Amino acid sequence: MTKPSTGTAYIPLSAPEIRGNEWKYVKDCLDTGWVSSVGEYVDRFERMIAETVGIQSAVATCNGTSALHVSLLVSGVQPDDEVLVSTLTFIAPVNAIRYVGARPVLMDAEPQFWQIDPQKVTDFLKNHCDYSRGQLRNRKTGRRVKAILPVHILGHPVDMDPLASLARDYGLRVIEDATECLGARYRGQNVGTLGDIACFSFNGNKIITTGGGGAIVTANAEWAAKAKYLTTQAKNDPVEFVHGEVGYNYRLTNIQAAMGCAQLEMLHEYIAKKAAIAARYERGLKETPGITLMPQAPWAESIFWLYTVLIDEQQFGMNARRVLKELETRGIQTRPLWQPMHRSPVHLDCEAFHCETADWIHARALSLPCSVGLTESDQEYVIEALTTLASGS
Repeated sequence: MTKPSTGTAYIPLSAPEIRGNEWKYVKDCLDTGWVSSVGEYVDRFERMIAETVGIQSAVATCNGTSALHVSLLVSGVQPDDEVLVSTLTFIAPVNAIRYVGARPVLMDAEPQFWQIDPQKVTDFLKNHCDYSRGQLRNRKTGRRVKAILPVHILGHPVDMDPLASLARDYGLRVIEDATECLGARYRGQNVGTLGDIACFSFNGNKIITTGGGGAIVTANAEWAAKAKYLTTQAKNDPVEFVHGEVGYNYRLTNIQAAMGCAQLEMLHEYIAKKAAIAARYERGLKETPGITLMPQAPWAESIFWLYTVLIDEQQFGMNARRVLKELETRGIQTRPLWQPMHRSPVHLDCEAFHCETADWIHARALSLPCSVGLTESDQEYVIEALTTLASGS
């Protein structure tokens, strides 16, 4: 097995793709001097995000974590409130809940599509909480349960209808962490429009990137205005520098927004490329013993952001961590999923509600190279490496 020549030392997991108007738009910022946190590209990027998601308002931020922080604030989450959140996630949403002084309640993943488990959320709210006088309280802690923060992971949407129904019944806010799901759809509806407010990230490994960057989207005009106010240092009078609240310097720069505009112009093409990569992995690995392919629900349109498989140690012949190391020696970068939050040393004091499935998935999951720019020959090399390892040769 010979590695194809790609001009790189290895095949990366998920590298950014720069093939559109990025150079042109960024040069325009440099030529005009509009490089910082105001400029026409910031406004354009916000309009484009709102149009892409199909929602009234978008507020650009410096990263996805700041978008989560401010979304929690504008949705009314207060210190000592509780927020139900996925345990199988990158740490950002759980940290953001702590930023506002609230308490995360960590919810398990479901085994079929690896998203937050609506059945366990239902069990927790109906059987472990009390609802009285318009407030839902955790029976064990006595704290008010204020919101549900489902995280759509790996490009696949959460099953949102049961969560939305629970939110209506108990007066809860729904804050979508859609950072990995720009362009995904749930029952024909765009991810990001399924709750009260949603957040996106444009980190370098996302489907589109601004280098860093994030966005808040909502149909609530009042919340959008408050989010814009808080992310721009809460200025009441920009001439006299009067600030009405403690605000945050969470602004996206014009240069980053310019890059984002160019990237958004390519979004549909990038999603199509991710789908083609997923289909090629499915064809190439479907007969490989011990590999469970990345699932897609019949009600979902995934963007396959990180193509992830499960490795069964007994059937495959080695566990996922050893596969990672073996592929690394062959110049292939892979990655396990994030340590579940109920195992995170910094969040061990959080309540975790029966999170066994997340542990099971975490032990077996491995994300494979799936950059938009991944070539067919490099992908075939990855497939061949996996099938060779499975056969023991």
